[in-house]
Amino acid sequence: MPDREFTVAERSQAQLVARRFRQHRLAVASLVVLLALVVLAFVGGWLWKYSVADITPDESQPPSWNHPFGTDAAGRDTFAQVLRGTQISIGISVLVAVFATLIGTVWGAAAGYYRGTVDTVMMRIVDLILTLPLLAVAVVLGHNAGGSWWLTAAVITGLSWAYVSRVVRGVVLSLREKEFIEAAKALGASDARIIFRHLVPNALGSVIVSATILVAFAILAETALSYLGFGVRAPDTSLGLLVSQAQTAVQTRPWLFYFPGLFIIMIALTINFIGDGLRDAFDPQQTTVRR
Repeated sequence: MPDREFTVAERSQAQLVARRFRQHRLAVASLVVLLALVVLAFVGGWLWKYSVADITPDESQPPSWNHPFGTDAAGRDTFAQVLRGTQISIGISVLVAVFATLIGTVWGAAAGYYRGTVDTVMMRIVDLILTLPLLAVAVVLGHNAGGSWWLTAAVITGLSWAYVSRVVRGVVLSLREKEFIEAAKALGASDARIIFRHLVPNALGSVIVSATILVAFAILAETALSYLGFGVRAPDTSLGLLVSQAQTAVQTRPWLFYFPGLFIIMIALTINFIGDGLRDAFDPQQTTVRR
């Protein structure tokens, strides 16, 4: 019989991560739902026949074919408002995730690499930020932010990057003792090159998971601030602000409250499930696939 040759296709780390993520059915379904919400908010809001500022003669109307989410007391289309609120809430959460992750990653990587006095000083600053009551400080700062959504994002970012730095520092502390770091030092690599070329890429899994969690955290933080009146303010809107404005109409016009609340829950849940899937995908010891 002729000899048969068997070849084994080599898979990159990215391919292995993608394969493990696809096996996490709940995370994949959540990703599809989240992408659908994003497309609906940013594309649907542009295509929808009503804008957030349009006032129609249909005042306080329940959901119908003409107004799928009903209207408020002024005749504004609730569907258009929810789409605009979703745009702002997602924009804030993405900004928070990006900048808080960047700051926290650099801070944590530097602290974990240098250790000693540098690590002690940097981590004491992190401890100070972590001890601050997030909502109370955000309310004070948000009150002075003037209701601007990007200033609200800056406030949440300034109070959330410390969580990422803790995670990254712990990973870097274990990586800095590896042989490839010693080899890089022996070859004369600078500290900056070791941190950004070797340590941070190898901590990428934890960084991505932390960024995903921050998106959900920022959504809920913005919702809480806007609900209390210290986040996004009229004439602009957000999901939290819509919930806040509709809290007195739960009994008489429940659609004003429940539709933006439903979008908040859907976004937060899908992002948490995606983060769960990413955590399992980046864990090389993960053998159990969640269904």
